[in-house]
Amino acid sequence: MPELVEVENLTKKFGHLVALSGLSLCISRGITFGLVGPNGSGKTTLIRILCGLLRPSSGKVSLFGRPAPFPEMRQLIGYMPQLESLYLDLTVEENLLFFASLYGLKGKERKQRISNILELVELEERRKSKVEHLSGGLRQRLSLACALLHSPELLLLDEPTVGVDPELRYSFWGYFSQLAENGSTILISTHYLDEANRCQRVLMLRTGRILAEGSPSEILSNTGEENLELAFLKLSQEAKNVV
Repeated sequence: MPELVEVENLTKKFGHLVALSGLSLCISRGITFGLVGPNGSGKTTLIRILCGLLRPSSGKVSLFGRPAPFPEMRQLIGYMPQLESLYLDLTVEENLLFFASLYGLKGKERKQRISNILELVELEERRKSKVEHLSGGLRQRLSLACALLHSPELLLLDEPTVGVDPELRYSFWGYFSQLAENGSTILISTHYLDEANRCQRVLMLRTGRILAEGSPSEILSNTGEENLELAFLKLSQEAKNVV
């Protein structure tokens, strides 16, 4: 069986700016895969290419054993962008109804999915609230709900915990663990190195290039450091010295 995500020698340029350079990776089914790096490292660019929102300048991308993008991808992928894509003048429920229509959910199935997802992200009591009246944390919950609504096999989360309080971060990772246990594959970008410890595999990026890839324990063993933050700093300095 092919890997769920396969990327081969991927490069993406925006004019003279090289956002990704010769990147290759594989992501197996049913794992949580962390994409780690500072702002400008290429995390969002990679996720947007996997979603089909950007085309690579060169290289190959395969999802579910098929060259991407392909028409059925929308039904298989859940995408939570870093910047919320919610309709502020609609209620929580109306936003979910809109996204359900995009995924082709109808009738009893749509009603049940919305009820289940509201329960998961603890927004049942706010289903009739307009999004413009929600706090930033509640909007993050709703953004995640919209990405999960159609039970995607692959979940792409771009900095889902940035700017949220520690309690909500903890809750989000509880959701992610539950989803992974149920068989979902999660690719999550973050610049919080403590979150990377929660992932089975981690890819460290700097200026569009791979610094390291492996399990957290493998990266620590290879660098001889005691935590991933120190490991990233060491790998980043080594990369600078090479340049």
